[in-house]
Amino acid sequence: MTTRIHFTASESEIAQEALAMLSNRYGTVDLDRAQVVVALGGDGFMLQTLHAIQDRDLPVYGMNRGTVGFLMNAYSEGGLLERLSAAEETVINPLRMRAIRADGSVHEALAINEVSMLREGPQAAKLRVHVDGKMRMEELVCDGVLIATPAGSTAYNYSAHGPILPINSEVLALTAIAPFRPRRWRGALLPKGANVEVEVLTPERRPVMADADSRFVRHVVRVQIRSAQDVRHRLLFDRGHGLEERLLREQFV
Repeated sequence: MTTRIHFTASESEIAQEALAMLSNRYGTVDLDRAQVVVALGGDGFMLQTLHAIQDRDLPVYGMNRGTVGFLMNAYSEGGLLERLSAAEETVINPLRMRAIRADGSVHEALAINEVSMLREGPQAAKLRVHVDGKMRMEELVCDGVLIATPAGSTAYNYSAHGPILPINSEVLALTAIAPFRPRRWRGALLPKGANVEVEVLTPERRPVMADADSRFVRHVVRVQIRSAQDVRHRLLFDRGHGLEERLLREQFV
């Protein structure tokens, strides 16, 4: 049986060259007829692709035509059908962000990697953290804070000294970004089903923005984050090189 592939690529020259070559070799169909999506680019483009097709329940197989490529497979022109047939599937859930601005407007977005809150001005942010309706930290003075999924735990979260989470773990990472008070606090592990709310203290003097996979909302006063269990993304990886193995390997680098 022929595998119906929809190829898509980032705007970079190297990705566009691969798109033309692979489309000519294997054929490409539109999304309505596709059985699998092959994304050509880097991790940022993979996130864009997953967001773009989140209502279609299609598996996505990435090939690296970018830089880091943590969510991508190695690029090769040959043997694609065999690789797709043997690929391992990982299903992940994104985070749902609900950001309330100072003017009362509400903005919602999904984040596959993390939801972050970052200071907008020269002064550190002052934040109050609630988990499942209970205040857990009265005042956190920092450059920001983020909530990361296991899939996103090696991205911004890891750069902020947060933990790498096994892909099948039912937890989220709550990580401070350059914390000043409490000085030694480095975050917490939360159940996947936790409802997190971060309140901005004195937002008029210390403005804060919220960011969900590079979709940002400025001048927020409160941000609510929880796992979107009703949304799933299906990623395909070459056998033996799935997310579980990659996340484990990253801890020994």
